[in-house]
Amino acid sequence: MTVAGALAGCSGGGNDGDGGDDGGGNNTTTSGGGGASVPSEVDTYLNDNDANGYDGSAADMTGQDTVEISVGAGDRGYAFDPAAVVVSAGTEVTWVWTGNGGQHNVVSTDDAFESERMSSAGSTFAHTFEEAGNYTYYCVPHEQLGMHAAVIVE
Repeated sequence: MTVAGALAGCSGGGNDGDGGDDGGGNNTTTSGGGGASVPSEVDTYLNDNDANGYDGSAADMTGQDTVEISVGAGDRGYAFDPAAVVVSAGTEVTWVWTGNGGQHNVVSTDDAFESERMSSAGSTFAHTFEEAGNYTYYCVPHEQLGMHAAVIVE
């Protein structure tokens, strides 16, 4: 499987609701690609929700069969890493829990997918994105703390 990388910086978001740490990227993972442009509707969603770790670009993971996104990333465990990723249609995205930040889930804003709440490191949830589009999602328990992200499917 491919490990999705961290997005550096925190412009355009990053307030976790306590006025302190942005809960953003964990720079210990390996990036699978450079920054890609983000569609305006995704950029608006992530900025409006102060998405932790979002820097205005997306990790370009197009052409890969599988992509991993960390759940519970960042110093406080309230981020997805990467916060925005671009994949090709047919890609299986697997969210992998870090064990940080308590219980998390992955819930799309358009009911395309939803995981159960989990907290154990190594827990996973996978979804294959068959159709092009923009898929925004969040963690229900930490929605107000900026735990929002997006998968952009080309």
